[in-house]
Amino acid sequence: MKVLANDGVSQSGIDALESAGFEVSTTTVAQEQLINYINENKIDVLLVRSATTVRKDLIDACKNLKIIGRGGVGMDNIDVEYARSKGKHVINTPAASSQSVAELVFAHLFGGVRFLHDSNRNMPLDGDTKFKVLKKNYAKGVELRGKTLGIIGFGRIGREVAKIALGIGMKVIASDKFVGKADVKVEFYNGQFINVEIETEPMDDVLKHADFITLHVPAQKEYVIGETQFNLMKDGVGIVNAARGGVIDEVALVKALENGKVAFAGLDTFESEPNPAIQVLMNGRVSLTPHIGAATNEAQDRIGTELADQIISILKR
Repeated sequence: MKVLANDGVSQSGIDALESAGFEVSTTTVAQEQLINYINENKIDVLLVRSATTVRKDLIDACKNLKIIGRGGVGMDNIDVEYARSKGKHVINTPAASSQSVAELVFAHLFGGVRFLHDSNRNMPLDGDTKFKVLKKNYAKGVELRGKTLGIIGFGRIGREVAKIALGIGMKVIASDKFVGKADVKVEFYNGQFINVEIETEPMDDVLKHADFITLHVPAQKEYVIGETQFNLMKDGVGIVNAARGGVIDEVALVKALENGKVAFAGLDTFESEPNPAIQVLMNGRVSLTPHIGAATNEAQDRIGTELADQIISILKR
């Protein structure tokens, strides 16, 4: 049986699949050529990340396709229910990248409160001639310890974010339409741990009381955070979106940054990927990464292995 990992897959995943007798290709096929490639090469399993889309036309045209796999959590680039209605297995790896995304959230938070995103832009330009000016510009940082982190979406990733926040001494409040309360297990290097029970609250309450806000929700039909929600927040709040582009109204975000309602934003996802708005990219109060939440070696190894295990279980049973 043949597997096409169109957006790549880790070597650990390739090894597991090949050991089970699968033929694995990591050729990157252009979207418009994908249907022909799958049919001509009799591909049984298509694995994607976020670059490749799997819509009804491909599902209808590729009769031989048995499994569609998404390396990651969100599956908004796949017509999941339609594929399943046509007898295709659709799989993903909801837990494999949670820790990596959570750590990226804190990379943005730590950088934001100490202006690293802006300092790293300006030090190469003016560090040798305006050192004292820059020192003064970036001299009013704040600590995360003791502050309140509001988590919108308290699934796997939201809880991983909570673990880090609790570990550095933050208060955690959370909102989730489907989770009433959750136990968060904070583990330490020597085997010790503590369990912290967190009850979720209405989102408006979280927005009003949080010093920093991070979003961990799937793509929505409407904005989760728009002008109305920004108006509820504390002045000088920090906000991070490492979830999906389009959950924050970026026009409202830029306005909130310019009027001081939002002190800084950390964005890993954007409304118009892969062509983010210039007004966002050029804003000095925005810390930017190009949708790399799950892009760590450890997460990709877990994703590859987890996908391989699921594929083997479905097709070799």
